[in-house]
Amino acid sequence: MSTDRSTQDPEAEATLELWLAREREVRLLLAPPGKIPAAEVARTSGLDFLERIGRGELPSPPIMQTLDFVPVEAERGRMVYQGTPKSDYYNPIGSVHGGYIATLLDSALGCAVQTMLERGFGYTTLELKVNYVRPLTDRTGPVRAEANVVNVSRQIGVAQGRLVDAAGRMYAWASTTCLIFPMPTTTP
Repeated sequence: MSTDRSTQDPEAEATLELWLAREREVRLLLAPPGKIPAAEVARTSGLDFLERIGRGELPSPPIMQTLDFVPVEAERGRMVYQGTPKSDYYNPIGSVHGGYIATLLDSALGCAVQTMLERGFGYTTLELKVNYVRPLTDRTGPVRAEANVVNVSRQIGVAQGRLVDAAGRMYAWASTTCLIFPMPTTTP
């Protein structure tokens, strides 16, 4: 099955237009990239923190600029990032490097866990498991890393997600285990 956008059906084309419109909206709101102090992360709940980034009240994470992806949905237990693969991300065998896919999925999975955290808590990835299903190319068009929480306890968060295009074709699926911990409330 081709991943060329010109072969997509009308429903996929309509989805693609919605995705691109949402990406334009988000890009207008995002602040320039920058480092956010840990104390700022601790100041609000995880969902509030991510929403503040989405509204441009806090700097956007530098990785989003480096790999040109943006947050398009955030709600309790769910996070979605969107990016468009480029030939700049190719590996030596002629497709997008798995690290690009893993980064989008790791971002969505971790932030899905973060949406569940109360004020004063943060997380870090303990484990990331990615399964690649089909190659991603610069002809694929926009893709979304969609992640949902499986379970969050006092110290551990688990989420699963997938990377899909506007036609619903899956390119990879992943799971994560995150460690949850109290964040410092002051910056050293």
